[in-house]
Amino acid sequence: MENPRPEKVAVVDEVRERLSSSGGAILTEYRGLNVSELATLRRSLREVVGRYKIYKNTLVRFAVRELGLQDLEEMLLGPTAIAFVDGDAAAVAKSLRDFARGNPNLIIKGGVLGETILSAKDASALAELPSREQLLAQLAGAMAAPLQNMAGLLKALPQNFAYALRAVAEQQGGLVDVDSPPAEAEAPTDAEDAVSIPDHPDTSPAPDETENPPDFEGESPPSDVELPESPAPDETARPPEAEEVIEPPSDSSESEGEQ
Repeated sequence: MENPRPEKVAVVDEVRERLSSSGGAILTEYRGLNVSELATLRRSLREVVGRYKIYKNTLVRFAVRELGLQDLEEMLLGPTAIAFVDGDAAAVAKSLRDFARGNPNLIIKGGVLGETILSAKDASALAELPSREQLLAQLAGAMAAPLQNMAGLLKALPQNFAYALRAVAEQQGGLVDVDSPPAEAEAPTDAEDAVSIPDHPDTSPAPDETENPPDFEGESPPSDVELPESPAPDETARPPEAEEVIEPPSDSSESEGEQ
């Protein structure tokens, strides 16, 4: 523009600034919409963090050229309004689509998302995408599902182990009650099963003196075998008295008497 008026320069700067700062923009044709309908459309877009502005096409062309978005110039035909996206692009596209269903005079031409040029078909497809909140909810659900599955697996491990243990026990001919605590070892009841362990394993137990000594017939006892001592005689005990024997008279004395 040669010698542009300050008002026009300000509008070009505003459009350039809005296109640079926003996440995207959707161009529409509003021919046939009255003031009340335009107010309703602006209100619905504000609810999804969008702004609906009307500019002259010639001034918008200067702004898109400075930004390198010349592909948008072919959409700047007829009365054009721009819906700037300050929040969720899908939500803004849904709001325009829903309004156009009740007001056929609103026509979606296309737009820009980031640095990508959108056709009218692309802008309509953008309206079919889930909103940002729905995507976050789906992402949270996708992340929580593996954690829930892992928790279920960890919870089922003890039960599966018990089933496997029972199966092995049944194959071996017995049934193991895995739910009951292990039985304590019982002490041996028979004297034959009890085993006494000496306090000092290197020392042999002392022999029992009440047992009969071994009988070594015709042999001298081994030097390492100790024989029990005989009890000492009791000095207080009196020996038995010898009985007096009365001898019968001899034959010689009888013969002398006869003479």
